[in-house]
Amino acid sequence: MDVGLISFVLAQLAVQWNTTGMELSWIASAGFVGMAVGAVLGGLLADRIGRRQVFALTLLVYGVATGASALSGSVAVLIAWRFLVGLGLGAELPVASTLVSEFAPPRIRGRIIVLLESFWAIGWTIAAVIGFLVVPSSENGWRWALAVGAAPALYAVFVRLRLPESVRFLESRGRFVKAESTVCRFELSAKVTVPPPESDPAVQGGVKRKDSTGSFAALWSPSLRGRTAALWLVWFCVNFSYYGAFIWLPTVLVASGFSLVRSFAYTLIITVAQLPGYAASAYLIERWGRRSTLAVFLIGSASSAALFGIATDTSQVIAAGMLLSFFNLGAWGALYAVTPEVYPTRIRATGAGWAAGSGRIAAILAPLAVPLLREAGGTGLLFAVFAGFFVVAALGTFGLPEKRGQALAE
Repeated sequence: MDVGLISFVLAQLAVQWNTTGMELSWIASAGFVGMAVGAVLGGLLADRIGRRQVFALTLLVYGVATGASALSGSVAVLIAWRFLVGLGLGAELPVASTLVSEFAPPRIRGRIIVLLESFWAIGWTIAAVIGFLVVPSSENGWRWALAVGAAPALYAVFVRLRLPESVRFLESRGRFVKAESTVCRFELSAKVTVPPPESDPAVQGGVKRKDSTGSFAALWSPSLRGRTAALWLVWFCVNFSYYGAFIWLPTVLVASGFSLVRSFAYTLIITVAQLPGYAASAYLIERWGRRSTLAVFLIGSASSAALFGIATDTSQVIAAGMLLSFFNLGAWGALYAVTPEVYPTRIRATGAGWAAGSGRIAAILAPLAVPLLREAGGTGLLFAVFAGFFVVAALGTFGLPEKRGQALAE
């Protein structure tokens, strides 16, 4: 919801503040600069102090910063607040998928992660509703929209008090008694009690295991460097095409001759197609596997982007946009599912954070490149470039491991 809101805010600021395309690009890109930094720092911290702690902190940071950005009186101030929003949000995304992947059983782990990521589409749809109903309602409509985005900060309290810490993380840090307590909590909820084996360190007094924490260098060790390079390539290309297209979508539609309200309505229709995309990905990822599902949805994204670039009337724009939403967000779900599976526990969050961070570099560049590409060749060239990035991402999937039905590596 938070990221989606800014696309509707940009469309109104272009009219209300008479901002240039480059100024709008920097407002959008500032959030992605923060997301790049936040993703890396969040992953590193999550492998040191825990997934839950970082998750709660990030909710607080980006919720408060979003609410504060509603008070911005200039482009510079709004850019500063968007950086802080990105800092919190960038850290939250890889940490959340890492935490859930470490709880999910192998048989349905991929599906669980795709379903988790499908709430991105729900949030973006809510943002589209707010953009359609609230942003055009008054001159301060964009401020009220951002004020709504402060709500997640309240959820941080619940997360801190009730969300369990990853058992795999606790064991990797030698906190076996706490890990056993968390497992017992799940057993009690299922009305099943399984006594720990006699060799369990928690039974023997909690002898600590001295596992080293992950580092950047470990991601490029001989056994992992190929996977890391492929993962970073996919993240970079998917981010470039997704954020380049969807952050600018309302503004592109306005520039194509649609009114502000009508462009917001079309964007809402296109956004709703994200949900069945996630559902299809969640179903197929445990049948086809991670790589096949990701590659198919990326090729579908490339084809849809090409169709959008040559669309000439309203029905073609909406149809191509819905296809792009369907395939692109299905690919996102599969990408988040495969990312934590690439690395062992001690560097899992670090690896996911650096992969997301590499992608956010593309998210920074994409909004800046959109005005230049549109000036050079219009919407056709713009979406042809996006299609090309999707094809490269599909090729990158061949370097990723297939972990369907397998336990996470320790």
